[in-house]
Amino acid sequence: MAFQPIYDAVAGRVWGYEALVRGVAGEGAYEVLSKVSPEQRYRFDQDCRVKAIELASRLFPVGEDLVLSINFMPKAVYEPAACLRATLQAARKFSFPMSSIMFEFTENEEVADPAHLTNIITEYRKHGFTTALDDFGAGHAGLGLLSEFQPDLIKIDMKLIRGIDTSPARRAVVAGIVGIAKELDITLLAEGIETEAEFRVLEAAGIRLFQGYWFAKPAFEELPPVRAGQLTA
Repeated sequence: MAFQPIYDAVAGRVWGYEALVRGVAGEGAYEVLSKVSPEQRYRFDQDCRVKAIELASRLFPVGEDLVLSINFMPKAVYEPAACLRATLQAARKFSFPMSSIMFEFTENEEVADPAHLTNIITEYRKHGFTTALDDFGAGHAGLGLLSEFQPDLIKIDMKLIRGIDTSPARRAVVAGIVGIAKELDITLLAEGIETEAEFRVLEAAGIRLFQGYWFAKPAFEELPPVRAGQLTA
């Protein structure tokens, strides 16, 4: 796993880290995931969770109240309570607080069973986990999905972020998302930030959490520092 920081612009500090799948030779997530067959999906999903928690328990500084964000595939979760057993065991084994774990889910294909996804979110919240909808605004992760259920956090897809400082259309769309999130009491995170201009426009729009190469690139099995000069007002 590699780790990429999530920056809190209001608190002026790192809020947490997303754990990202990597191969042992540094292969990217797409290359690794392309080798996972449908039959292996559940086991792979479980192993990734355990590995992320194990590494975070060792890497996260004590007392800083950081959030560990873990991606999961809804189609790999056949029964929410049963599929959480390994996660709960890992959290206990490595003394990692469950309230510090956030699960990100994304669907590149239309959700065939919204009730199943709602059940997953409900079960995860029972154990104190935070839930996040990734890639919002791309593909099927949009308003239709949001109308079915409401996660704790939404990650705005980088396609809506890229060049937003020079795009009135993108600013208008993001302003709409900000309004919806406020109405539904959902936290927003803008991902894929690559320039200071993008960050400043989104910060002014009322977004609190940020992630992207402008802050720091993912680092393999370590916590990369956020470039200090980019956090000043």
